[in-house]
Amino acid sequence: MELLAYAAFFLTIALTYAVISLGLNVQWGQTGLFNVGIAGFVGLGAYTSAVLTTPDAAARIGGFGLPILVGWAAAMGVAGLAAFAVGFLTLRMRSDYLAITTFGVAVALQLVFQNWESVTGGAFGMAFIPRPFAGLQSQPFAFNLSNLAVTAAVVLAVYLLLEHLLRSPWGRTLRAVREDDIAARALGKNPTRIRLQAFALGGAIMGLAGAVQTHFIGFVAPGNFLPMMTFQVWAMLIVGGSGNNRGAILGAVLVWAIWALSGAAIAELFPADQQARAASLQIVIIGVMLCLILLWRPQGILPERSARRKKEILK
Repeated sequence: MELLAYAAFFLTIALTYAVISLGLNVQWGQTGLFNVGIAGFVGLGAYTSAVLTTPDAAARIGGFGLPILVGWAAAMGVAGLAAFAVGFLTLRMRSDYLAITTFGVAVALQLVFQNWESVTGGAFGMAFIPRPFAGLQSQPFAFNLSNLAVTAAVVLAVYLLLEHLLRSPWGRTLRAVREDDIAARALGKNPTRIRLQAFALGGAIMGLAGAVQTHFIGFVAPGNFLPMMTFQVWAMLIVGGSGNNRGAILGAVLVWAIWALSGAAIAELFPADQQARAASLQIVIIGVMLCLILLWRPQGILPERSARRKKEILK
């Protein structure tokens, strides 16, 4: 039973990363926007929901005690508005310039989370965040399984929404802008506006993922939103297949499995006083896996349909 409880816990965390990966797929996979500020938008959603739903606390502002679903909706709204604002100021830049700018935004947000103690709790974070099915916490398997069902429902809802949008004229316009914005402009489209919409939608989805993950864990701290999270999510999307929503979900589960298993292996193989230094091996393992998969499947495990067609034609 303990193994099944851990499996449900593992899949729940993996699926929260799948939601983040779906958000990045809108930005990069479908529109070609190089966002390196993922951790900032995820953290913004997490803190927004935590502030709105936690009980009253004398040491900080907040404690509104609102329902969890209200917190999730607010997380999407705040993260989406923040992404819209960042996009409005930065989307005229391209490739590496956009990456540097979004990375700077993420670092700035992480510093806000760490130092705005009256709202975020500072470096010590925020506890007592309400958890779905909290009454089942004494039964780990039932609690984790119930939360897995909720998280899977969130992933399914986001997946179906994005599949519908990406098959619509708007989705086709995204790919047209990604491939050739000059041609798209010649056809009467506004590439800047389309990019801004995609960036805001992706940011809102990332904020939702942060809120879902935070309420499952019941605690949030600035250390949860370091640049390492951005690296993990990019690895997930590239491994799964950029441009394919199913690939984004598969890549999230696969990379998180490798991350968790490598962490367990390090804990077993290295003595306690060396485990902190050996933890960097996880990044090496993910990097090597990334290289091997790209050598085997350059477009990812489940590439975008158009990429598969091109490959079949070349054969």
